Amino acid sequence: MQFKHPEFLYALFALIIPILVHLFQLRRFQKKEFSNVQFLKAVTIQTRKSSQIKKWLTLLARILALASVIIAFAQPFFANEKIVGKKSKTVFYLDNSFSMQAKGPKGPLLKRAVQDILSELPDDEIFSLFTNTETFIDVSKKDIQNDLLQLEYSSSQLSYRAVELKANQLLGTSQETIKRIIMVSDFQQKGGAFTLSKGNLTKKHLVQLQPVTKQNISIDSLYLGYNSANELMLNILLSNTDLTSENTSIALYNDDKLIAKTAVTISKNRGTKASFRLDENVKINGKVIIEDPSITFDNSRYFTINTPKKIRVVAVNGAKDDFIKNIFTPDEFILQSSPLEELNYNDVSNANLVILNEIEQIPISLINTLKSFANEGGTICFIPSDEGDITHYQQFINGYSSQGFVSRKLNNKKITSIQFSHPLYRGVFDKQITNFQYPKVNSYYLANASNSILSYEDNTPFLFKTNNLYVFTAALNRENSNFKNSPLIVPTFYNLGKHSLQLTDISYTIGQNNSYDVPISLGQDGILSLVSESENIVPLQQSYATKVRVTTNDVPTRAGIYSVQNKSTTIQHVSYNYNSEESDLQYYNLKSTDHYYVNESVTELFDQIKEETSINELWKWFVIFALLFLLIEILFLKYLK
Repeated sequence: MQFKHPEFLYALFALIIPILVHLFQLRRFQKKEFSNVQFLKAVTIQTRKSSQIKKWLTLLARILALASVIIAFAQPFFANEKIVGKKSKTVFYLDNSFSMQAKGPKGPLLKRAVQDILSELPDDEIFSLFTNTETFIDVSKKDIQNDLLQLEYSSSQLSYRAVELKANQLLGTSQETIKRIIMVSDFQQKGGAFTLSKGNLTKKHLVQLQPVTKQNISIDSLYLGYNSANELMLNILLSNTDLTSENTSIALYNDDKLIAKTAVTISKNRGTKASFRLDENVKINGKVIIEDPSITFDNSRYFTINTPKKIRVVAVNGAKDDFIKNIFTPDEFILQSSPLEELNYNDVSNANLVILNEIEQIPISLINTLKSFANEGGTICFIPSDEGDITHYQQFINGYSSQGFVSRKLNNKKITSIQFSHPLYRGVFDKQITNFQYPKVNSYYLANASNSILSYEDNTPFLFKTNNLYVFTAALNRENSNFKNSPLIVPTFYNLGKHSLQLTDISYTIGQNNSYDVPISLGQDGILSLVSESENIVPLQQSYATKVRVTTNDVPTRAGIYSVQNKSTTIQHVSYNYNSEESDLQYYNLKSTDHYYVNESVTELFDQIKEETSINELWKWFVIFALLFLLIEILFLKYLK
């Protein structure tokens, strides 16, 4: 028991006064003689004993009444000694990720959490609160009430470790403050096991909100492909996290026009594929929609098929160019192939890819032109001649890297190793193969490069990349190599062409590092913008002579189809979708530990905190005790004989 005004307890020493009065009272009894002395003596003894008991009981009641009054003025109370008298500081983390759209017993989890926080928090309490997108420092409930009620869902979510670090930063370093971190989330499983730091005096409270069902149907991804009849198909991958869903409706739109519709059955915990046939060489601003009331952010997915832009390829030949013409066909590429003597240098500056096909010597003028071309984002592929001048070759390569040719070797070598993770071969092979029919060379140039894409049997490079330059270390003519007959020839050069101008994919994922090229030449002050109905943003971009490379990560923030605009002119469209990671409704099974406490609702947590911090005042009870003892004293005086 503790006291709000302990100085009043000194008045308890005054209780000695009635005790002294009782012990030293000066009243004496007078004796009267009667004839029957024996009888009179017995009456005297009985009277003295009864009077003594009555006085002691009356004294006790009086002392207790006075003591109760004194203690009541001292205002006693019961409370946690570690909490009383200390300031408190609370930081809330409110998860507003898309998984919080799930329905709980009283509605969507996020909306219910906001209502509970606003109803339970005292009006005068100062706290800090942050979400995945917003931060409010040292505010009251009234300050952020409207912001919380209008809080939108976010496509990104902080890791729980990052949440703890940010909360500790907002709490500060004061040692005399009671610190609390309150994390309100559904605690969806992501990555490894759930962990928080240990050995911290900060109280951590986890409010794990549970949906009433884990049923959720989602569109995982879209991709293009061809069927057995060589028709262009849009393939849609769908998933289901709980009960089997029958006759799920899927609709395909081009802008606002419905162009196809179907229905599929999606089994529990299994992916299902649906497909729509598309017309080739037709521009589409597409949207795929399914019907699922559980979580809505993953019920639609956008994609864009722009009018294909042809990639410009310039081949400078010192040998036959038949394989180049067979790969870079007119339907996707604009190929300009000529001998060195007939090369128009202006064609180089307008190209996306330049191929030096077995030129024996590279003129200084061409070296300088190619250097400027590479600085403007162009890609160069160098194939040496088996009769080439290694000095000229090294002078050319030195403009891009210190790596280069060391000497020419005349012995046979097999090309045995493929770097499957390199962008040139990403998606080319269904699996990594090691026993294919190895192509070979009869002579090659020994290079000191370390970043090989294709390698010989002794791990020396056959094809390597340095900056924007791809370098073969051997001539590809049929007398020196059978690489032209290898299945590797087509994906290698085709993807070289495709990567020289990174045309937009059908869609991109918000929050990931995305990069693509827009084939346009901007002026000195030209800027591209991404524009939709809800956003108008200027992304990170780098302008070159023939293209602009756009890079996005944190922007845009909303899924949709964006027009790429130069001022008010639309150049093309690009689609962005939310990450489908939030669609998997799997949650951590959290239990209270020595490091944190787990509650099922915000209301339950606040009741627990109120109980921990409550002060039970006892002064009213002591006033009642004082009145009770006064009543007992009166009864003693009146009725006790």
